[in-house]
Amino acid sequence: MEQREATAGATGPRIAILGLHLEANAFAPPTRLTDFERQCLVRGGAMTALARGATSHLPAEIPGFYRRMDATGPWQPVPVLIAAAPPGGPIEQAVFLGFLDEMRRGLAAALPLDGVYIASHGASSATGEEDSDGRLVAMVRQVVGPAVPIICSHDLHCNVSERLVQAVDALVVYRTNPHVDMAARAAESADLLREMLAGGRMARAFLRLPLVPPSVTLLTASGPYAERIAEAEALMREDPRIANASVAGGFVFSDLPKCGMTVTVTARGGDAALAQRAADEAAARLARHAWAERHRHVPHLTPLAEAVAMAVAAGRGEAPPVLLADVADNPGGGGRGNTAWLLEALHRAGARGVVLGVFVDPALAEEAHALGEGAGFEAVFNRAESEFSRRFAATARVLALRDGEGVGRRGTMAGRRFSLGPSALLELAGSGLRVVIGSLRRQLHEPAMLEMHGIAIGQARCVVVKSRGHFRAGFDEFFPDDRIIEVDAPGLTSPVLANFAWKRLKRPVFPLDAEAAWEG
Repeated sequence: MEQREATAGATGPRIAILGLHLEANAFAPPTRLTDFERQCLVRGGAMTALARGATSHLPAEIPGFYRRMDATGPWQPVPVLIAAAPPGGPIEQAVFLGFLDEMRRGLAAALPLDGVYIASHGASSATGEEDSDGRLVAMVRQVVGPAVPIICSHDLHCNVSERLVQAVDALVVYRTNPHVDMAARAAESADLLREMLAGGRMARAFLRLPLVPPSVTLLTASGPYAERIAEAEALMREDPRIANASVAGGFVFSDLPKCGMTVTVTARGGDAALAQRAADEAAARLARHAWAERHRHVPHLTPLAEAVAMAVAAGRGEAPPVLLADVADNPGGGGRGNTAWLLEALHRAGARGVVLGVFVDPALAEEAHALGEGAGFEAVFNRAESEFSRRFAATARVLALRDGEGVGRRGTMAGRRFSLGPSALLELAGSGLRVVIGSLRRQLHEPAMLEMHGIAIGQARCVVVKSRGHFRAGFDEFFPDDRIIEVDAPGLTSPVLANFAWKRLKRPVFPLDAEAAWEG
C-alpha cells in the first residue's frame, strides 16, 4: 500500500491496461497471428490515442475504461497490449507465448504500478494451453505482486478457471446478450479499481455448474439467463456488501473441463470473514436458482425446410417479412461463415426478396472485384470444400463492390470501426437472391454491413444473417422477436450439442446428459 501511495503522486495512479480477446472453438482451425493483425493488435501509446479518439477498432471496454478513469480523477495510463481476433480455433501456441512474453516484459518495464485492468474475452485457449486466460492473469499477478489491485472484465461467454479467480481482486462479466454493455462493465471495473486504490478490500466466491447452455438460450431480454442476471443485479442493488455478482454462461465449443456456467461474487468489507461469508451466500443462491432452471436451456430450432417455406410465403406477400438466423454458422462463435445449406435451399425454392450475409469467401470476392460491377458470371461458392462448406454454383451478377470498411450504427458495433475486407453484392439469376460476400470472417450483426452495399433492409422480404444472437441488437428496428427464426442447419456452432464429438468437456453435463447432477 505504501508503494502504491508513493507512486500515485499528484499525477494519479499508474494503471496498466492489457487484454486478450478470442472465443476459442475447439472444432475450428487454429487462430493465427494474422487473425489478430487483421482485427486488432495494438501496443503502447497507440492504445491511449485510439481509446480517446472518436471511433476505433478497439474492444469497446478499452475506450469505456479510459472514459471512466478520466472522469473520476487523475491517473496515468500504462497501455501494454490489446490483442483481439475473431472467434476461431485455439491460438497457435507460439503466438500465445509471444503475447504472454510481450505483456510480461511490458509490465516489468512499467513497474512500479498501482493497479491493472485486464480486458479479455475469457474463452480463449491455445494449442498447448487450455487455460490461457488464467495463465495470463497469473503472470500479471506474479509480475506486479500481491498488493497491487487487478480487476478483470470478461464476456459472458467466458470459461472461468479457479486459477483466474484466485489471481484477481474482482471479475466483472458482461450482463447483456446481445453485448451492448461492454463500456458499462469497463466503467464498473474502473470504479472497483478506484475503490481498492482508496483502501477497499474484496473477497471472492466462485462456483461452477455442470451446465453448458447453448448460446441461443443465453439471451438477456427474457428467459432463464435473463432471470439470473436480474437476480445478480438485484443482489448488488440491495446488499451494499456485494461489489459484483457475475453469472457467466460459458462457451461450450471450447471443449474444456472448465466449460460450464459459473457464478463469481465479489464482496467488500473490512472484516475479511464477513465479506467472504457474504460472497459465499450470494454465489450459492445464484447457482441454486440457475441449476433449478436448467431444463429451460434446451434449444428449440426451426427445421431448414420449414424455415425456407416461411421465406417463400413472405416473398409472396402471404406473410410478414422474416429474419432467418443461420445460428450454426456463426463467425461470432468460430463458424467459418460459408455454409451454403440455407443459400442453396432458398435459391432453389425461388424465394423472393431475400438478402443473405455475410457469406465469407475471399476468392469469390476477389473474382467479383476483378470482373467489375454489372458483370455476369458463374459464381462458385466454396471452391475448396470442407466438412460443412460444400460447393455451390449459380449464375450471378455483380451489383456492388466495396472495400468493406465501415462504422457500426447500432447494437454491439455502434460507433466502432469494422472491416469485411474487399466485399461484393451478388444477385443470383432466377431467384433474385442477393448475397453480400466478404473477405474477412465477420458475423452479420450490424445493419451497416448490408446498407453499405446499397441494400434497403426495410424493403427485404427475408434477411438471412450468419450470426447467433448479436444481430438482435442491430436488426431490432426491422424485425421483432416473433419474426426471428433460428434455423437448424449444419455448422461449427450448431446449438444441437449432440452433433459434436466432445473430447475434453467434463461429463456428465446438462443438457448433453440428462442424468447430470449437482449437489450444491
